[in-house]
Amino acid sequence: MINVALAGNANCGKTTLFNALTGANQFVGNWPGVTVEKKSGQLKKHKDVVIQDLPGIYSLSPYSPEEVVSRRYLIDERPDVIVNVIDGTNLERNLYLTLQLMETGLPVICAVNMVDLLKKQGKRINLKKMEYLLGVPVIGISALKKINLDVLIDMMIEEKHKEYSFPKYDDRLESALSMIEDQLRGVVSDENLRFYAIKFFEHDDDVWENVALDSTRRSKIEELVKTAEKVFGDETGSIVANARYDFIARIVDMSVVNEKDFVMTASDYVDMVVTNRILALPIFALVMWLVYYISIQTIGGAGSDWVNDVLFGELVPNTATALLKSWHVASWMQGLVIDGIIGGVGAVLGFVPQIAVLFLCLGILEDCGYMARVAFVMDRIFHRFNLSGKSFIPLLISTGCGVPGIMSTRTIESEKDRKMTIMLTTFMPCSAKLTIIGLISGTFFPHQSWVAPSAYFIGMAAVVCSGIFLKKTRLFAGETQPFVMELPAYHFPKVLNILRYSYERSIAFIQKAGTIIFASMVLIWFLSSFNFKMQMVSQQESMLKTIGSIFVPIFKPLGFGDWHACAAVFAGLIAKENCISTIQVTFGNPSNAVFDKLMLSHFSSFGAYSFLVFNLLCAPCFAAIGAMNKEFGDYKWTLRAVGYQTLLAYLAALVICQSSVILSGSYTWLNVLGVAIGVLIFAYGLAIKRPAKIVDAESQLAKEGI
Repeated sequence: MINVALAGNANCGKTTLFNALTGANQFVGNWPGVTVEKKSGQLKKHKDVVIQDLPGIYSLSPYSPEEVVSRRYLIDERPDVIVNVIDGTNLERNLYLTLQLMETGLPVICAVNMVDLLKKQGKRINLKKMEYLLGVPVIGISALKKINLDVLIDMMIEEKHKEYSFPKYDDRLESALSMIEDQLRGVVSDENLRFYAIKFFEHDDDVWENVALDSTRRSKIEELVKTAEKVFGDETGSIVANARYDFIARIVDMSVVNEKDFVMTASDYVDMVVTNRILALPIFALVMWLVYYISIQTIGGAGSDWVNDVLFGELVPNTATALLKSWHVASWMQGLVIDGIIGGVGAVLGFVPQIAVLFLCLGILEDCGYMARVAFVMDRIFHRFNLSGKSFIPLLISTGCGVPGIMSTRTIESEKDRKMTIMLTTFMPCSAKLTIIGLISGTFFPHQSWVAPSAYFIGMAAVVCSGIFLKKTRLFAGETQPFVMELPAYHFPKVLNILRYSYERSIAFIQKAGTIIFASMVLIWFLSSFNFKMQMVSQQESMLKTIGSIFVPIFKPLGFGDWHACAAVFAGLIAKENCISTIQVTFGNPSNAVFDKLMLSHFSSFGAYSFLVFNLLCAPCFAAIGAMNKEFGDYKWTLRAVGYQTLLAYLAALVICQSSVILSGSYTWLNVLGVAIGVLIFAYGLAIKRPAKIVDAESQLAKEGI
């Protein structure tokens, strides 16, 4: 077997190449101990060649889970060949990872991708000269158009046992690295010697902590590092980075010919509009309105209507009822199957068409390059409100699911910014919350296309307002970290990538409905069908009504002081989809037309919208809370986050509901008082409260007598 590692920066076309090489011969899972996705596959024509698709990374420094996974695999597993996928349109940035891959001592093949786009941009890379300068094989490919892939496959097999020299840097740096290698000889393998020497020189914490060196060798390396810093007049991390970029600059200058240095590309013209300071936000709002309009009001809505009205409204329950009666199944078991399982799970599965269409639209936006522009635009806004631009990426991921969104905050270097982003990430409407958005907008606002996208912008507003407030507190005070990112050139999205993106997330939603929600609905049906004496009774005498009624006074000011809604709120802590399925079950699993009438009779329009806002912003599901606790590493921080989210959700829902009552004209002084309290709290946090004083570490230590 030949093991090939596919490595490259994010957005370099690595996934497209992986799919083209392996086709259906793919295996997807998670790396041991982390949630980072693991993809491997066999070549179509060479079953003895296994390709490991490493996560998209920019370096081999252990700053993110993706970098840790890639680094451990390359150093510990040592694949036979590394295929380094390079975005030819961003050669300088991509080559930084190339040099680090060469430093591992493994055979490297540089696959310069997007050669077709280079030609359109008026650029030309002399691949032979680049190959000579790097000292490794270089080939030009187009993963999208499958150009030169057969040649690349032949190179993978040929290069298995070949060795190449390392990139050579400044003579002074090479001298220091050589002396460090002498100290490491016998401790690490010879094939890893160069890699570990550089990492010790860079003062990589992971290497210093985990490589077993005796005190004598460790002290000699420390002396060498200090001497080098004095000679160069800089920190060792910067010394190595500068040496690499000097090396890269020579390669780019000698091998790249740009015929259109001063010519605007089509992407540049589009960016002049979509990233414009004035037009960027209105365009983004219009795009998100269109996405939700297509997903919920039109195409996705039509699909959900058929699933709800026909599939789970008639076909499945009627067939199941007939079968259960023919088998003479007990009435309580029939109630469990029809009302609990089919009614509850079916209420959630009815939103699958909307979710599939939503992710299809988001996949198109992401694949064509627009979402990178949104991150750029939002970074400009986030910095004005004391948020890191890096926070937008976890927020974007959370539109699929809050758990990976929370996990992705690991890439934020600042501890304060990372913790604040964890607290704010679940404000975004995930696929589970889409079920609530779909129900409320479809039942109470069937002809109002603003309702669904408003949920997205309420989540964004909660993030921005929270950033303003939290940065004023002592826990989060401090400067935000700068955000650097690349804007890839626009291109037509690849159909298979988009379909796979939508399919995987839809399947994950369905699997959740078949596991967590299935079990939840059995419990909800039991509580709504039995009393505390374990007697089967009507729902008006059930345990669920008794429990839900306890919380009615708390939620009544929010406009949904009904035991059905109160029970749904707490069921939503298990999984947000439970909110809808619980209401369906507590109403006795009626037909969809009757269900809509019952909803309209129990809630006002703005009471329902208040219910939507509360569930959008309040504490997330248990899985997300567990992810928060893992990332915080402290249950006190988790309690702070959950408490803050729930309080903000309550205040926002209170102001919306009570304001709607005042605007209707039939209000009392209590309604005015509720709005006044909410507005004053928001005004205090956003405008009146002064920022906490920042105490530097040295002053804090002195204060504590250390």
